Amino acid sequence: MNKNEEQFIKRDRMRFTKNTLSSGLALLAILLNVFYFVSIYKSDVGSYYYNILIGASILYNLIFMLAVFLCSEGVKSYNSAYACVLLVVGVLQIVRIFILPMRAHGATVTINQQETVVMQTAQFLRVVLYLCASAACCLVAGVVGLQKSRALSAHMAELEQKAA
Repeated sequence: MNKNEEQFIKRDRMRFTKNTLSSGLALLAILLNVFYFVSIYKSDVGSYYYNILIGASILYNLIFMLAVFLCSEGVKSYNSAYACVLLVVGVLQIVRIFILPMRAHGATVTINQQETVVMQTAQFLRVVLYLCASAACCLVAGVVGLQKSRALSAHMAELEQKAA
């Protein structure tokens, strides 16, 4: 069997199998996001986190998890629209670093007449790592999903052309 036949068989199998790589990466992105928000929300540093920003963050986390789960199901069937959404969400995960974690890392609060750093460097590095890893998972899932959906679409067009 030559290389062209192997490639044809590989693309033809895509008609009957799911895109589990993109789907699995999207689910891993959700898990990493859960680690991020647990790390943030378990912090109890005075009243720093009791503001509208944390409320918006909670809302975004819920929307993120729902959207990425939907995308994980969508990319399984090689739908490129869901792959594009994963790319956008991946970029938004990077943007999130500069909102809550960056502000909390640079902030201090007074507790019992003592200045206390809201987010220590170790926690900051951990939550940035979680967000970056989650973003990477979303971006890779999106890119792989786009590549595979385009390859399958081209293969289907080739099959239709051969049948006609």
